[in-house]
Amino acid sequence: MTIDSTKAIHTWSLFRTLGSFAAPGTMPALEGRTDGVADPVALLDLPALLASHGFASAQICHFSLPSTDRGYLDDLRSSFTDAGVALECFLVDHGDLADPAEGERWRSWIDDWIGVAEQLGAPKVRVSAGDQPSSPETIARSAAALRALAADHDGIRVLVENWQGLLLDADSTLELLDRCEGAIGFLADFGNWTGQHKYADLARVAPLAEACQAKAGFGEDGSLDAEDYRACLRLMADAGYAGPLSIVVDPQRPDVWERLDEAHALIRAEAGAA
Repeated sequence: MTIDSTKAIHTWSLFRTLGSFAAPGTMPALEGRTDGVADPVALLDLPALLASHGFASAQICHFSLPSTDRGYLDDLRSSFTDAGVALECFLVDHGDLADPAEGERWRSWIDDWIGVAEQLGAPKVRVSAGDQPSSPETIARSAAALRALAADHDGIRVLVENWQGLLLDADSTLELLDRCEGAIGFLADFGNWTGQHKYADLARVAPLAEACQAKAGFGEDGSLDAEDYRACLRLMADAGYAGPLSIVVDPQRPDVWERLDEAHALIRAEAGAA
């Protein structure tokens, strides 16, 4: 199957471009962190900047939002519409639904952010399944919370990702999705699993993917690992994935736009659009 060559981005790649901003209460590990960017780009200006670089689709992180007021969200939604950039997926990057003590509190917190995604008009929202060690108990706890979230937000597709402690391999990912019985979708990320089983595990879950983060790896010399990237792209194509491939590159690189273009050139080549 031919893959989609739409130029798409996961805006984590532009973390530094945005001034390394994490709003209070959104992401403790990132709050207060800056990289000394002299003239950071305001989030409201980001869609037009993306369009100027040829991007037509984007995923954005919850912690990038400086406000969740209705007026601000309306303005941000309009900025994407006016720029002709689709907000493909809103990413809630914090929370632990599998935590036995705090899971219910996290479910309420994530529920609020799904509401933000709905106000922005995103068709999909990706949340964390949990950061506990994988076990039948933690997977069952996560599945119950995820199904409840999906039931409360039937106008948006809730996804999980092969990411964080609960979903460290294909077995745990497939068990969780099986327990959710179709109520929850899946986002595949090239870079979250490494090691000798990476490709085999990705091949097992790729047929379930409804979104994809096409994360590029880099060698010690700073060069993009084109062999790994092509292998992941072909794996997704073989699995029948036909949606946007949202490019992710190291946001600390000074040549981030060039690296994004390099990754997209590989996507275009695999799509037969070079």
